[in-house]
Amino acid sequence: MPLIKALSCSPNVHHWIHTSHQLRILHIFDNACNLLNKREEILSVVSQKIGNGPFNLVISDARLFSEPLSVNSPVSIQMGQLHIGDWVIHTEGADVWCPRPHWENLHHKKMPILTQLTQLDMPFSQFYNPLVTKLAYTIANADIEESKAIASQLAGLGQGLTPSGDDILLGATLAAWIIHPLDIATEIAKEITDITAPQTTSLSAAWLRSAGNGEAGILWHEFFDTLLSENNIQAQAASDKILAVGETSGMDALTGFMAVFIAYAEHEATSCPS
Repeated sequence: MPLIKALSCSPNVHHWIHTSHQLRILHIFDNACNLLNKREEILSVVSQKIGNGPFNLVISDARLFSEPLSVNSPVSIQMGQLHIGDWVIHTEGADVWCPRPHWENLHHKKMPILTQLTQLDMPFSQFYNPLVTKLAYTIANADIEESKAIASQLAGLGQGLTPSGDDILLGATLAAWIIHPLDIATEIAKEITDITAPQTTSLSAAWLRSAGNGEAGILWHEFFDTLLSENNIQAQAASDKILAVGETSGMDALTGFMAVFIAYAEHEATSCPS
C-alpha cells in the first residue's frame, strides 16, 4: 500500500477525521476525491493543484485519483490514517490552514476594494437575471428576511454538482462579509445558509455552509489578498483563476460577489446627500 503524506488541511478536516463513521466515496475526479460520512458531511482529498479549502485535505501524491480509485473503493480511518482503496494517507503532522479570510481588514477597506473591483475585467455569468439583482440589493441593504426568500428561490437552481444558483449565492455571501460589519454579516450569512443548504446537493451545501461560516477556498484568499494590497494587475490575475474554476462555477460565484458590490455602491450613492 502506498503511504501518502497529507500536506495541509483545515481544522474542519481534523474534526471530520476524528469523529466520522460509515464513510463512502461520493465523487472522484482527476485531482480530487470527495468523501461523505454518516452525518452527510464532506471531506475533499485533493492534490496540490487544487490546494487548500474549507474541507480540503491536501496530499503530496501527484497521481490521478481516477485511475486507482472508484466510487466503490472502501474507505476507513485507522489510527489517524485515512484508507481509500489501496491508498493510506497519513494525516498527522499536516499543516493547519485557516479557511477564514481577514474579514475585519477587508471590511475596513471596503471602499478602496469597491473602487478596485470596478477596474477589473470580470464578465458576468449568463445566469445573471433580475432574481440575482434582487438578492444583491437585499444583501446590500441587510434586509435579511427578503434575502432569505430570494436565496431560497436560487438554491439548487441549475445543473451540476454545484448548480449556478448556489455558486451565485456563495459569491454573494462572501461579499456580505466584506461590506457589512462582522455581526451583521454573520447573521446574513447564517440565515442564507440555513435556508439554502438543505435545498441542494451535498457538495454545494458544503460550500454554502462554509461561506455561511465565513470560510473560503484558497483562490478567494489570494483574490482578497490582492484587493487588500490594491494591486490591480495581481487582482486581475487572481480573479482570472477563480473564473477558470469549473465550466461556470467560478464565473457564477464572481457574478454573485460583484452583484452585491454593485448594489452596495448604488445604495451608498442614493443614501449619501449630494
